[in-house]
Amino acid sequence: MTAACQPAKSAAKSAKAQAFTFGDPVPVLDKCGVLDHGECVRVGRWYEPPVSMSGLASAFRSSPHHASAIYTKCNILSSTFVQHRLLSGDQFERLALDMIALGNAYLERRNARTGKAIALKHSLAVYTRRGIEDGAYFFTQGGEEHEFARDSVFQFIEPDLIQELYGVPQYVGALQSAFLNESATLFRRRYYLNGSHAGFIMYVNDAAQDQADVDAMRQALRDSKGVGNFRNLFLYSPNGKKDGVQVIPISEVAAKDEFLGIKGATRDDILAAHRVPPQLLGMPPNNTGGFGDVEKAARVFARNELIPLQARFRRLNDWLGEDVVRFVPYELS
Repeated sequence: MTAACQPAKSAAKSAKAQAFTFGDPVPVLDKCGVLDHGECVRVGRWYEPPVSMSGLASAFRSSPHHASAIYTKCNILSSTFVQHRLLSGDQFERLALDMIALGNAYLERRNARTGKAIALKHSLAVYTRRGIEDGAYFFTQGGEEHEFARDSVFQFIEPDLIQELYGVPQYVGALQSAFLNESATLFRRRYYLNGSHAGFIMYVNDAAQDQADVDAMRQALRDSKGVGNFRNLFLYSPNGKKDGVQVIPISEVAAKDEFLGIKGATRDDILAAHRVPPQLLGMPPNNTGGFGDVEKAARVFARNELIPLQARFRRLNDWLGEDVVRFVPYELS
């Protein structure tokens, strides 16, 4: 073997392939804890709900269509409610939001010394628990425990198939679609905030590159991200070969995330679960024909959704022995 061949062999032997990532991993929201119970677990002197109330509350704004559908029902209910000396419009609005968003709502009856009811106060459903003993209810926020007076709390529930202690919202089946909708939006935001979008692979096979060159290139790529991104990068490679340094954009090759398709499919699932006509949510139509007559849609919605909701709230009257909950007809004009 000649001496001239030794340096070439040594350089080839010292050249090693290197791989590293640009940027740090970003945690993704995980909502699997919303449906992690499945049964009413006994905890101390009360039962835990079969569905996480705090999880439902955190999922409330996971999708704009999910929150908008709930607010639409609450607004229509509040606009038709007739205030009573025992139940104000503000208290009823809070009650309606809990009922539709969480499937449970609670009113505490406060009595005078004579035993006559003087007010009905809303209790946050996220922290209110049903006791083991009949007529017992507890407020459990922040690890503190407050027991209401026996038989002083009325519970509104959305019926469930497997238990009768707590209500379960009717839209639970569409929560995974709401979470996918949220994940698609978060991914798209990170896609643009990243600076290099979905990323790329920088492939270097030029034997003229030494470790110092690789380190300098890595630092330059890191410095070009974040605030002030979309800057140009100059690479000087003396004695380099053609295609010795290649940039392979992942976003243009494999990262076809179908953003609009995911958003559209999950939106349809959410609206189907809430059964709210899209024109009532202020959504623009995707076709030239539109959504149809908004007044007809509102009348059908009132007949199929509003009237049953009003009937659920009227059950309070039987418990109190007084017509506290009353509604006026839903007027479109």
